[in-house]
Amino acid sequence: MDNASSVKEFILLGLSGNQGVQKMYFVTFLLFYMIIVAGNLLIIITVISSQHLNSPMYFFLCYLSFVDICYSSVTAPKMIADFLVENKTISFVGCIAQLFGVHFFGCTEIFILTVMAYDRYMAICRPLHYTTLMTRRVCGQLVIGSWVGGFLHSIAQTLLTTQLPFCGPNKIDHYFCDVHPLLQLACTDTYTMGIIVVANSGMITLSCFIILVMSYVVILGSLKNQTSEGRYKALSTCGSHITVVILFYGPCTFIYIRPSSNLEEDKSVAVFYTVITPMLNPLIYTLRNQQVKRAMRNLWSRKVGSEDGKVSSWKLFLGEREVQLEGQAVLFSHCPVSVVPMENKNNVTEFILHGLTQDKTVAKVYFSLFLVFYAAIILGNLLIIITIKTSEQLNSPMYFFLSYLSFVDISYSTVTAPKLIYDLLVEKKATSFAGCITQMFVGHFFGCTEIFLLTVMAYDRCIAISKPLHYTNIVNRSVCGRLVAASWVGGFVHSLVQTLLIIQLPFCGPNEIDHYFCDVHPLLKLACTDTHIIGASMAANSGVISLSCFVVLVVSYAVILVSLRTQSSEGRLKALYTCSSHITVVVLFLGPCIFIYMRPSTNFSADKIVSVFYTIITPMLNPLIYTLRNKEVKNAMKKLWSRKVKRSEK
Repeated sequence: MDNASSVKEFILLGLSGNQGVQKMYFVTFLLFYMIIVAGNLLIIITVISSQHLNSPMYFFLCYLSFVDICYSSVTAPKMIADFLVENKTISFVGCIAQLFGVHFFGCTEIFILTVMAYDRYMAICRPLHYTTLMTRRVCGQLVIGSWVGGFLHSIAQTLLTTQLPFCGPNKIDHYFCDVHPLLQLACTDTYTMGIIVVANSGMITLSCFIILVMSYVVILGSLKNQTSEGRYKALSTCGSHITVVILFYGPCTFIYIRPSSNLEEDKSVAVFYTVITPMLNPLIYTLRNQQVKRAMRNLWSRKVGSEDGKVSSWKLFLGEREVQLEGQAVLFSHCPVSVVPMENKNNVTEFILHGLTQDKTVAKVYFSLFLVFYAAIILGNLLIIITIKTSEQLNSPMYFFLSYLSFVDISYSTVTAPKLIYDLLVEKKATSFAGCITQMFVGHFFGCTEIFLLTVMAYDRCIAISKPLHYTNIVNRSVCGRLVAASWVGGFVHSLVQTLLIIQLPFCGPNEIDHYFCDVHPLLKLACTDTHIIGASMAANSGVISLSCFVVLVVSYAVILVSLRTQSSEGRLKALYTCSSHITVVVLFLGPCIFIYMRPSTNFSADKIVSVFYTIITPMLNPLIYTLRNKEVKNAMKKLWSRKVKRSEK
């Protein structure tokens, strides 16, 4: 791809250049990362599986743990791997992707911590109105707002950085790609850009920190009239959150609130908010929280389910007053002001998925079949990504887009396939309300992103064949990055609209979904209200996107065919051969999508089978389609394999 910058890769200097220290760091940070993943996963599993941890505080804590895993995964694996290699390189695209991920998850965590402070303020200062103010809908909107805020912030940082020319040197004195080190390497005046970065990153950090401080000042002010015991309980409730806020916000403020410059301490300070804080969060929230520890013990002893029916009444403490509630509230032994779970106008707290079949024998066959399919999806698409990233020959825009398509295929199938495979072995195929909405959101996010990527790939082929002399100027690195970013943004906006429309609906019962995953049409059918208008909105959103992109694809290939009139028969054959792989994938993916989403909100018996095509079959076939019909990819794979064989022989 043509790029105004001469730098195609960066060299990360890492935390240390001493090989002995690097080996010690490798063991230490590998242990830290394992603790991060295991600890935060334990928090998520505990909150999801326990019916007692269903207040807004734990709802937000669950998302905080998920963000911590994602945030540390952006930097830690690369840093750990670099401790074992001499040449710590990262491609230009990989560097920008890492920068995007760091700011996306980092800013999202900042907003979630701010939301958690607001939740504690409402719980302690307005306990009588808490359940009406912090409803399920409000909590969902606050979490979605945090994700949107993080996404917009990260997009702004990434777009600013990709505009800069990098002519050399290419050495980054850090262990991951961040804004300040990249600004230092740009071969242009970055003073104005640095000011914008501070206004974006720094002010978000500082303003949210001020909101947090004000929240806790108000909380402390509201405790003046309470007893010393009440004040102690209040501080105990908020102590965990304050600790996390200080550990995360302190280093972030130090890094991003100052003008663009690199200090020796930056790498050590960055370790705190990228590794240390995500590792300590599970310890902080569990060691100071009796209820979480109790839920973990129940989960460990597999008594969570049996204890659900034992509780006939719960106690709600409001200051020094005790209120008895029948089977509703949760006992917050660590809270001065304990509250009932999130108020929900819906009676439905979970959905039952019917799956693909009710026959146990057929289910076992399906289990083996789809397990093989899912393994093929992961391995095949990972092979495509690794081949493109390691091969110097596969550096054209087509392969750039193909690597992202493979990543999206892995993510898209992972939304539905693991749950489908697991449900084929269990009798009760249940999913929580929050889990169902999350699955729908992520499914539409990756699905719509894939549609846009396929459309972008058709545009790329159209320019390559119809305007070959101007191809490198039109489809350069900057344009490719913007097209991919636009695909992600389009998928996010589409999915956000779908989710916001669904979570507004009341679900009173029944709760059985005749499908193997949560999707729009089955949920609309279960809503206890008139969904005619919302169904039309869904068709206008999902269906029109599928159909309009399909029309763009058809027009692109029509232009290609017209441009081939003057070429020889051999030239036409090569052009059609180049596009045939893409056309095959488009038909396999967009055909079923149009069938499902272009019609009014109704459910057909064939929907489940059709859905299998675009959620599992197409992601599985994509690697085969693009490799079996592409000599360049096959040659690159052979070279990659031969390299590994030679290394193993040595």
